[in-house]
Amino acid sequence: MTDKSMVIFGNRMTGSTIKKSARSKKKFIRKFGDDSNADYRAWTEKNPSIGDLLGVYNVCLSGDGKPAGGDGVFDTEKGIIVGNIRMGFGHYRISMAMASCARALGYVPYWMDLNGYPHTTCTKVISSQNDLYSMGSRLSTKSRLFNKLFWEPMNYEGFRQLSYNSADQKNAELMAPVYRNIPKDIPVIGTHVWPAQAAVHAGMKYVVNAIPDNWPMALHFAEGSVHTIQTQYAYQGYRICNGMSKKKVNNPMPQDSLVYTGHYIDHELVSNIEADCSARISRKENGKPMRFLLTIGGAGAQKEVFAAIINELMPDIRDGKAMLYVNIGDYRNVYDDLLAMCPGMDGLTKTHFDNWEETGSFAEKALDPGQDISGIHLFCHSNIFEAVYCTNLLMRSCDVLVTKPSELSFYPVPKIFIKRIGGHEMWGAIHSAEMGDGTLECEDIPHTLQMIRLFKDEDMPLRNMCENIINNKKTGLYDGAYKVVKTAMGMKG
Repeated sequence: MTDKSMVIFGNRMTGSTIKKSARSKKKFIRKFGDDSNADYRAWTEKNPSIGDLLGVYNVCLSGDGKPAGGDGVFDTEKGIIVGNIRMGFGHYRISMAMASCARALGYVPYWMDLNGYPHTTCTKVISSQNDLYSMGSRLSTKSRLFNKLFWEPMNYEGFRQLSYNSADQKNAELMAPVYRNIPKDIPVIGTHVWPAQAAVHAGMKYVVNAIPDNWPMALHFAEGSVHTIQTQYAYQGYRICNGMSKKKVNNPMPQDSLVYTGHYIDHELVSNIEADCSARISRKENGKPMRFLLTIGGAGAQKEVFAAIINELMPDIRDGKAMLYVNIGDYRNVYDDLLAMCPGMDGLTKTHFDNWEETGSFAEKALDPGQDISGIHLFCHSNIFEAVYCTNLLMRSCDVLVTKPSELSFYPVPKIFIKRIGGHEMWGAIHSAEMGDGTLECEDIPHTLQMIRLFKDEDMPLRNMCENIINNKKTGLYDGAYKVVKTAMGMKG
């Protein structure tokens, strides 16, 4: 196979870039070893958290040379692998959308988390980089200087460069062994670039690389796969590799390597858009408490904003004019921090901790127009699948989602965007505002609280977004996950 760190879509890397990429791989080998000759046995088993909800089966791998721990076999006719990693919550959430739509289209989704095989070099490499990214995300919210001088430039321009992709491609060679005993003719959808790159290196025949961001970055390239894009803006930027070698004009991506699909959204959300938006407008017209859903990201870095919103809405929650869903993911410590930062919160809060059945029951009841919900409902699940999917369950019955402009920028629910974590996220808010289903990015707490008050006290912000979401659905804007699955399965001919 051609060394993909040397030439990227016909753009030759410099000698120094190639050497730096080789050194990066050697550094990881020294630290974590090289299991290129390992023979990991593979089998499948139903995911205990979202297996019934989304029809998902986990791809399991044994230790090197050890017998498989289960007997689940791959369906090579209808099976489709969703390759992902846990780096924050976003890539898991996009994977869930792919699995949901795959199931709706009659396929069998296999969940393959490359960060979930701790005995492999692949997972050790990914985990080390995930730890660094999470630390950087948290530091960026605490230190303006760190954010300005390092984090924003790295996330905005550093990840944008082809030279960055060169190193990633070299490192991804260490991730390929996890695919060794996966049937090569099962299509793979990578919801992060590493699972897609590793699949290509491993010789998987049909690979789709589902790019998440609206800001074109070479970080997301997995040459040899079909790349899918959620927005027309991103399509143009990726097509010409815009700005990926500073001001140099690059060779473009081949036309058949890039496909615009629209937003990656779960079947359960897309199919209920009209009913859910109608319910939101009805609650507003009938003076029901406005339901705000606050959802913390996978780096756990937004508690100060959460606390300010809770304190702002506390009088309205007591008066029955507002209520809150608060999903703190798997960050149990955030609850204690919020109690300390929000005097009086404890008396208004019902906690939903590590009871997935009860969380699902609550979310289902909240969809009933006859159910009046009040106070603060705070959710925390130590299981990562439950921590992520809890937001999806609550999204349908909420009125407004309050989130940073990450992967949730693309979801069909009225959204208030708090300050981003990383410069690339800015473009998610810009796109959503242009599509009319989200606000501008509120770059500080006072502007966030201003937007909260507008939605609570006025009718038009919510009504306009709901109407726009319904109209966007008619254009197919939210059909991206269906189209990605169809693209992947269509590669088989």
